[in-house]
Amino acid sequence: MSKSVVPDLKYWLGFNLVKGIGPAKLRILIDRYGTVASAWHVNEADLVHAGFDSRTIGEFVKTRSFIDLDHELQKVQDAGIKLIVWDSEDYPKYLKEITHPPPLIYVRGEVSELDNWAIAVVGTRRKTSYGRQVTTDLVRGLVRNQVTVVSGLARGIDSIAHQTAVEMGGRTIAVLGSGLDIIYPSENRSLANTIVSGHGALISEFALGTKPEAKNFPPRNRVISGLSLGVIVVEAGKRSGALITADFALEQDREVFAVPGNVTSPASRGTNTLIQEGAKLVRNVEDVLEELNMMMVQEKTAVQMVMPESAEEARLLSNLTHQPVHIDELTRQVELPNALVSSTLTLMELKGMVRQVGGMQYVLAREPDPVYDTETGSQ
Repeated sequence: MSKSVVPDLKYWLGFNLVKGIGPAKLRILIDRYGTVASAWHVNEADLVHAGFDSRTIGEFVKTRSFIDLDHELQKVQDAGIKLIVWDSEDYPKYLKEITHPPPLIYVRGEVSELDNWAIAVVGTRRKTSYGRQVTTDLVRGLVRNQVTVVSGLARGIDSIAHQTAVEMGGRTIAVLGSGLDIIYPSENRSLANTIVSGHGALISEFALGTKPEAKNFPPRNRVISGLSLGVIVVEAGKRSGALITADFALEQDREVFAVPGNVTSPASRGTNTLIQEGAKLVRNVEDVLEELNMMMVQEKTAVQMVMPESAEEARLLSNLTHQPVHIDELTRQVELPNALVSSTLTLMELKGMVRQVGGMQYVLAREPDPVYDTETGSQ
């Protein structure tokens, strides 16, 4: 992805260090004052006028009074960490689509355009031998199809997902519930270093020095699902954090998949419940790829056909012109799930059928064959 430098990066970092100013409040400030730098320098009266409460204003003023932004930015850079913000060209495509995405993420390693084609694989820390085998098989299938594997670097299913992706020579992204200078659990430090050495990236929205406290993991899970086209839950107990990730996926209009298990196994109670509630049952990787229209990914660099090859592609083509249309509007027009529209458009971009022209807006790259039945997907 682009390596262009984002102006005012230190101010983005500054807001990330202020307690009480999250994505919604920062968006209010930027919309009101134009730039993140201008927002950083507003006075208390302006903050009151913008509707901020006294506690948030106090935290902001206090932090701004003692923090050395240049020093903080240098500290991050010295740690070999990159900052990606809303205005960065390489901000992850699907994460940017969720409601109130993190204004800033810390990255070790490299986030690539290849990672737009990503699936989350999550599950319990208390894995069984069955969970280990299923995770290994699924991740091998994803990697063979050039799909990036996203998970949380936790013990159990998460670790197996990352490790298998690395061993297969694939890409994987680990999202942390701590600062990137604190790897948790500590036994995964070697795995984390391997990931950043050419196999993907570590990502966190938390500042350096942030410890892996319980309150950080729901936001971490929200980012895991936000980076992905869908979430596969392999094993999960009744109160597993993986179920929180599945809940966020549903909120973000992403597909949720679950691996069935023994009805007497505590490790499968959560996944069996997900299936009962409507999650897609997963027997093998093909179940996931077919649901998300990703079966063509192995041939994606060679496929150049302009003819639509599915009813979804045909429906999207029939609603696209050479005038830009936002993906949200396109999703409403075609009446398909957001995740399916996103994955189909990604594949169509790779085929040279459509182009993204910025701001999640799409246009036709060239004219499709006009003789095509958009309902049946046949010529």
